[in-house]
Amino acid sequence: MLHAEGAEMIKNVMDLHTHSIASGHAYSTILEMAQAASDKGLQLLGITEHGPAMKGSCQTIYFQNVKVIPRERYGVTTLFGAELNIMDTDGRVDLPDELLPEMDVCVASLHIPCFPPRSLEENTRAYINTMKNPHVNIIGHPDDPRYPIDLKAVVEAAKENHVLLEMNNSSLAPTSFRKATFEGYMQFLELCKQYEQPIIMGSDAHVDIDVGNDCYVTDILTKAQFPEHLIINTDVEKVKPYLNYYRR
Repeated sequence: MLHAEGAEMIKNVMDLHTHSIASGHAYSTILEMAQAASDKGLQLLGITEHGPAMKGSCQTIYFQNVKVIPRERYGVTTLFGAELNIMDTDGRVDLPDELLPEMDVCVASLHIPCFPPRSLEENTRAYINTMKNPHVNIIGHPDDPRYPIDLKAVVEAAKENHVLLEMNNSSLAPTSFRKATFEGYMQFLELCKQYEQPIIMGSDAHVDIDVGNDCYVTDILTKAQFPEHLIINTDVEKVKPYLNYYRR
């Protein structure tokens, strides 16, 4: 994996938040993403296309048919799911409830085209209600300063509902439009340590070269002295209790 200068090596065997050309604003095929995962030594890859409420992304029929895609490519287990769009403060998402259990992995995120930023209370309520859905596995990039949230309440809800919280490498990149902050992530990690809430690193790759990229999050995890047992990425066995694919 890639690491920021001075950061300690954190073993990373998975990347469960990536996008192929099917998402509409990503630029590599499924085969190219799987090959990149293999080249970087990953064991587990999640291709999580944007849900249909995101402009330009694939429609519901795409997700209904992912069962036909082989899950083993180039020595990598490749899971297929969705980055669901959180649509309202009740936690509704943009795929039908009956389809969610068929997704290998469900990441749920706030995106401005689908849920414009609201008050701290409303943003927090949207995350908490989404986590009550038993088929939501990961909350994607809960780091966007455009969406102020009650971090403590979100971490508590993740713990209660057995949902992973993502550290999103793309959010921390200098070119990111989300502009996640070091200070915000340090507060987030301190709460996760306090509550023994696991985190998962995700690249949010929209092109094959970024698959498995964890350089920015690794740097922060090192600075925060975050305990390895709470970093899901170090062992596939750690993530199995959280994913729809392994619960079936």
